[in-house]
Amino acid sequence: MRIIVPLKQVPDMNQVKFDVEGGRVDRSSAGVEINPFDLHALEAAIQIKENKGGNVTAISMGPRRAESSLRDALARGADNAVLLEDRKFAGADTLATSYTIAGAIQKLGAFDLIICGEKTVDGDTGQVGPEIAEHLNIPHIAYVSWLEVSGETIVARCEMGGRAYTVESAFPVLLTVTKDVNVPRLPGFRNKITARKAAVEIWGTRELSGFADISRCGVRGSPTRVHRVIIPSEENRKGMIFRNTIDEAIAEIADNLLSRLN
Repeated sequence: MRIIVPLKQVPDMNQVKFDVEGGRVDRSSAGVEINPFDLHALEAAIQIKENKGGNVTAISMGPRRAESSLRDALARGADNAVLLEDRKFAGADTLATSYTIAGAIQKLGAFDLIICGEKTVDGDTGQVGPEIAEHLNIPHIAYVSWLEVSGETIVARCEMGGRAYTVESAFPVLLTVTKDVNVPRLPGFRNKITARKAAVEIWGTRELSGFADISRCGVRGSPTRVHRVIIPSEENRKGMIFRNTIDEAIAEIADNLLSRLN
Protein backbone atom coordinates (compact mmCIF):
# COMPACT_ATOMS: atom_id res chain seq x y z
CA MET A 1 0.00 0.00 0.00
CA ARG A 2 1.58 3.27 -1.17
CA ILE A 3 0.20 6.13 0.89
CA ILE A 4 0.86 9.86 0.58
CA VAL A 5 0.07 12.36 3.33
CA PRO A 6 0.19 16.08 2.50
CA LEU A 7 1.11 18.11 5.60
CA LYS A 8 1.17 21.81 6.34
CA GLN A 9 3.27 23.63 8.91
CA VAL A 10 1.05 26.20 10.64
CA PRO A 11 1.60 28.82 13.34
CA ASP A 12 0.31 28.36 16.87
CA MET A 13 -3.10 29.99 16.40
CA ASN A 14 -3.34 30.81 20.12
CA GLN A 15 -0.31 33.09 19.81
CA VAL A 16 -0.24 34.26 16.20
CA LYS A 17 -0.94 37.86 15.15
CA PHE A 18 -2.72 39.03 12.01
CA ASP A 19 -1.66 41.67 9.51
CA VAL A 20 -5.14 43.17 9.12
CA GLU A 21 -4.26 45.66 6.40
CA GLY A 22 -2.11 43.23 4.43
CA GLY A 23 -4.72 40.48 4.71
CA ARG A 24 -2.34 37.80 5.92
CA VAL A 25 -1.21 35.81 8.94
CA ASP A 26 2.02 37.07 10.51
CA ARG A 27 3.67 33.65 10.71
CA SER A 28 6.77 35.06 12.38
CA SER A 29 4.75 36.09 15.45
CA ALA A 30 4.30 32.58 16.86
CA GLY A 31 5.82 29.12 17.01
CA VAL A 32 5.01 26.53 14.35
CA GLU A 33 3.64 22.99 14.38
CA ILE A 34 2.09 20.40 12.08
CA ASN A 35 -1.50 21.32 11.32
CA PRO A 36 -3.47 19.34 13.97
CA PHE A 37 -5.89 17.84 11.42
CA ASP A 38 -2.91 16.57 9.39
CA LEU A 39 -1.64 14.64 12.42
CA HIS A 40 -4.84 12.57 12.26
CA ALA A 41 -4.24 11.96 8.54
CA LEU A 42 -0.68 10.83 9.26
CA GLU A 43 -1.81 8.53 12.06
CA ALA A 44 -4.43 6.95 9.78
CA ALA A 45 -1.76 6.28 7.16
CA ILE A 46 0.65 4.76 9.69
CA GLN A 47 -2.06 2.49 11.11
CA ILE A 48 -2.87 1.20 7.62
CA LYS A 49 0.84 0.56 7.01
CA GLU A 50 1.13 -1.34 10.29
CA ASN A 51 -1.95 -3.47 9.58
CA LYS A 52 -1.66 -4.00 5.83
CA GLY A 53 1.97 -3.19 5.04
CA GLY A 54 3.21 -0.48 2.74
CA ASN A 55 5.01 2.82 2.64
CA VAL A 56 4.04 6.31 3.83
CA THR A 57 5.41 9.48 2.21
CA ALA A 58 4.83 12.85 3.88
CA ILE A 59 4.87 15.88 1.59
CA SER A 60 4.70 19.57 2.45
CA MET A 61 5.03 22.91 0.68
CA GLY A 62 6.63 25.88 2.39
CA PRO A 63 9.89 27.58 3.35
CA ARG A 64 12.93 25.58 4.43
CA ARG A 65 11.90 25.78 8.10
CA ALA A 66 8.93 23.50 7.25
CA GLU A 67 11.51 20.70 7.09
CA SER A 68 11.18 20.43 10.89
CA SER A 69 7.54 19.37 10.56
CA LEU A 70 8.48 16.71 8.03
CA ARG A 71 11.09 15.37 10.44
CA ASP A 72 8.36 15.23 13.07
CA ALA A 73 6.31 13.18 10.59
CA LEU A 74 9.26 10.82 10.09
CA ALA A 75 9.59 10.44 13.86
CA ARG A 76 5.91 9.51 14.05
CA GLY A 77 6.26 6.74 11.47
CA ALA A 78 6.44 8.14 7.93
CA ASP A 79 9.01 6.43 5.71
CA ASN A 80 9.90 9.28 3.34
CA ALA A 81 9.53 13.05 3.27
CA VAL A 82 9.48 15.66 0.49
CA LEU A 83 9.51 19.44 0.92
CA LEU A 84 8.36 21.64 -1.96
CA GLU A 85 10.46 24.75 -1.46
CA ASP A 86 10.89 27.48 -4.04
CA ARG A 87 10.26 31.21 -4.07
CA LYS A 88 7.99 30.67 -7.08
CA PHE A 89 5.68 28.56 -4.89
CA ALA A 90 5.16 31.45 -2.42
CA GLY A 91 1.87 33.30 -2.09
CA ALA A 92 -0.20 30.36 -3.34
CA ASP A 93 -3.93 30.16 -2.67
CA THR A 94 -5.68 26.81 -2.30
CA LEU A 95 -5.91 26.26 -6.06
CA ALA A 96 -2.21 26.87 -6.72
CA THR A 97 -1.23 24.93 -3.60
CA SER A 98 -3.26 21.87 -4.58
CA TYR A 99 -1.97 22.03 -8.15
CA THR A 100 1.66 22.13 -7.02
CA ILE A 101 1.20 19.26 -4.57
CA ALA A 102 -0.62 17.24 -7.24
CA GLY A 103 2.34 17.76 -9.58
CA ALA A 104 4.72 16.51 -6.89
CA ILE A 105 2.54 13.44 -6.30
CA GLN A 106 2.72 12.66 -10.01
CA LYS A 107 6.50 12.89 -9.80
CA LEU A 108 6.48 10.44 -6.88
CA GLY A 109 4.89 7.86 -9.16
CA ALA A 110 2.19 5.25 -8.58
CA PHE A 111 0.20 5.49 -5.35
CA ASP A 112 -2.86 3.86 -3.80
CA LEU A 113 -4.11 6.31 -1.23
CA ILE A 114 -3.78 9.99 -0.32
CA ILE A 115 -4.91 11.02 3.16
CA CYS A 116 -5.34 14.71 4.04
CA GLY A 117 -6.54 16.49 7.13
CA GLU A 118 -10.06 17.88 6.87
CA LYS A 119 -8.76 21.47 6.86
CA THR A 120 -5.99 23.68 8.24
CA VAL A 121 -6.36 25.82 11.34
CA ASP A 122 -4.85 28.89 9.63
CA GLY A 123 -7.04 28.80 6.51
CA ASP A 124 -10.06 26.68 7.50
CA THR A 125 -11.22 26.24 3.89
CA GLY A 126 -11.13 22.45 3.56
CA GLN A 127 -10.42 22.88 -0.16
CA VAL A 128 -6.88 21.62 -0.77
CA GLY A 129 -7.55 17.89 -0.34
CA PRO A 130 -10.51 17.66 -2.74
CA GLU A 131 -8.71 19.95 -5.20
CA ILE A 132 -5.68 17.63 -5.24
CA ALA A 133 -8.03 14.76 -6.14
CA GLU A 134 -9.56 16.81 -8.95
CA HIS A 135 -6.13 17.69 -10.37
CA LEU A 136 -5.20 13.98 -10.30
CA ASN A 137 -8.60 12.92 -11.66
CA ILE A 138 -9.26 10.45 -8.82
CA PRO A 139 -12.28 10.12 -6.49
CA HIS A 140 -12.24 11.67 -3.04
CA ILE A 141 -14.17 11.08 0.18
CA ALA A 142 -14.51 13.96 2.67
CA TYR A 143 -15.21 14.24 6.42
CA VAL A 144 -14.06 10.69 7.16
CA SER A 145 -14.44 9.72 10.83
CA TRP A 146 -13.68 5.99 10.42
CA LEU A 147 -12.02 3.92 7.74
CA GLU A 148 -11.01 0.37 6.96
CA VAL A 149 -9.03 -1.16 4.10
CA SER A 150 -10.79 -4.31 2.93
CA GLY A 151 -9.08 -6.20 0.13
CA GLU A 152 -8.92 -4.02 -2.95
CA THR A 153 -11.23 -1.32 -1.58
CA ILE A 154 -11.48 1.13 1.30
CA VAL A 155 -14.63 1.66 3.35
CA ALA A 156 -15.13 5.03 5.06
CA ARG A 157 -17.77 6.56 7.30
CA CYS A 158 -18.41 10.24 6.63
CA GLU A 159 -20.12 12.60 9.05
CA MET A 160 -21.50 15.92 7.88
CA GLY A 161 -24.42 18.10 8.90
CA GLY A 162 -25.45 15.79 11.71
CA ARG A 163 -25.77 12.81 9.35
CA ALA A 164 -23.48 9.84 8.71
CA TYR A 165 -23.10 7.69 5.62
CA THR A 166 -20.75 4.93 4.47
CA VAL A 167 -18.78 4.99 1.21
CA GLU A 168 -16.73 2.27 -0.45
CA SER A 169 -14.12 3.06 -3.09
CA ALA A 170 -11.49 1.29 -5.13
CA PHE A 171 -7.93 2.63 -5.28
CA PRO A 172 -6.52 5.15 -5.96
CA VAL A 173 -8.60 7.49 -3.85
CA LEU A 174 -8.12 10.57 -1.65
CA LEU A 175 -9.61 10.94 1.83
CA THR A 176 -9.92 13.96 4.10
CA VAL A 177 -10.23 12.90 7.74
CA THR A 178 -11.69 14.59 10.81
CA LYS A 179 -10.32 14.60 14.36
CA ASP A 180 -12.70 11.75 15.24
CA VAL A 181 -10.86 9.23 13.07
CA ASN A 182 -8.12 8.45 15.64
CA VAL A 183 -5.80 9.75 18.36
CA PRO A 184 -2.35 10.64 16.93
CA ARG A 185 0.62 8.97 18.58
CA LEU A 186 3.51 10.90 20.08
CA PRO A 187 6.98 10.32 18.63
CA GLY A 188 9.42 8.46 20.86
CA PHE A 189 12.81 9.90 21.81
CA ARG A 190 14.75 7.33 19.77
CA ASN A 191 12.59 8.00 16.72
CA LYS A 192 13.16 11.75 17.10
CA ILE A 193 16.92 11.21 17.08
CA THR A 194 16.70 8.99 14.01
CA ALA A 195 14.47 11.51 12.21
CA ARG A 196 17.06 14.27 12.73
CA LYS A 197 19.50 12.32 10.56
CA ALA A 198 16.97 11.16 7.97
CA ALA A 199 16.96 12.58 4.46
CA VAL A 200 14.26 15.06 3.47
CA GLU A 201 14.10 15.60 -0.30
CA ILE A 202 13.86 19.25 -1.38
CA TRP A 203 12.04 19.86 -4.66
CA GLY A 204 11.72 23.17 -6.46
CA THR A 205 10.52 24.26 -9.87
CA ARG A 206 13.34 22.39 -11.60
CA GLU A 207 12.35 19.08 -10.01
CA LEU A 208 8.68 19.58 -10.92
CA SER A 209 9.45 20.46 -14.53
CA GLY A 210 7.38 18.15 -16.71
CA PHE A 211 4.89 17.48 -13.90
CA ALA A 212 3.53 20.98 -13.26
CA ASP A 213 3.14 24.20 -15.24
CA ILE A 214 5.03 26.70 -13.07
CA SER A 215 2.77 29.52 -14.25
CA ARG A 216 -0.01 27.82 -12.30
CA CYS A 217 2.01 27.78 -9.05
CA GLY A 218 2.52 30.41 -6.36
CA VAL A 219 0.99 33.86 -6.45
CA ARG A 220 1.08 33.86 -10.26
CA GLY A 221 -1.27 30.88 -10.41
CA SER A 222 -3.58 32.10 -7.63
CA PRO A 223 -6.87 33.70 -8.71
CA THR A 224 -7.77 34.45 -5.07
CA ARG A 225 -6.70 37.71 -3.41
CA VAL A 226 -7.24 38.55 0.27
CA HIS A 227 -7.88 42.28 0.59
CA ARG A 228 -8.55 42.52 4.32
CA VAL A 229 -8.71 40.37 7.42
CA ILE A 230 -11.45 41.00 9.97
CA ILE A 231 -11.01 39.63 13.48
CA PRO A 232 -14.40 39.29 15.21
CA SER A 233 -14.58 40.63 18.73
CA GLU A 234 -15.02 38.14 21.54
CA GLU A 235 -17.96 38.61 23.86
CA ASN A 236 -17.81 37.37 27.42
CA ARG A 237 -20.63 35.34 28.86
CA LYS A 238 -23.35 37.42 30.45
CA GLY A 239 -25.69 36.65 33.31
CA MET A 240 -29.21 37.80 33.99
CA ILE A 241 -31.15 37.86 37.27
CA PHE A 242 -34.93 37.50 37.25
CA ARG A 243 -36.58 38.85 40.41
CA ASN A 244 -40.23 38.58 39.37
CA THR A 245 -42.64 35.73 39.94
CA ILE A 246 -41.92 32.38 38.36
CA ASP A 247 -44.46 32.94 35.57
CA GLU A 248 -43.10 36.42 34.84
CA ALA A 249 -39.52 35.13 34.87
CA ILE A 250 -40.40 32.32 32.44
CA ALA A 251 -42.08 34.79 30.09
CA GLU A 252 -39.05 37.11 30.24
CA ILE A 253 -36.63 34.24 29.56
CA ALA A 254 -38.75 33.13 26.59
CA ASP A 255 -38.77 36.68 25.21
CA ASN A 256 -34.98 36.91 25.49
CA LEU A 257 -34.45 33.58 23.74
CA LEU A 258 -36.86 34.49 20.94
CA SER A 259 -35.17 37.85 20.42
CA ARG A 260 -31.81 36.11 19.90
CA LEU A 261 -33.33 33.77 17.33
CA ASN A 262 -34.76 36.70 15.41
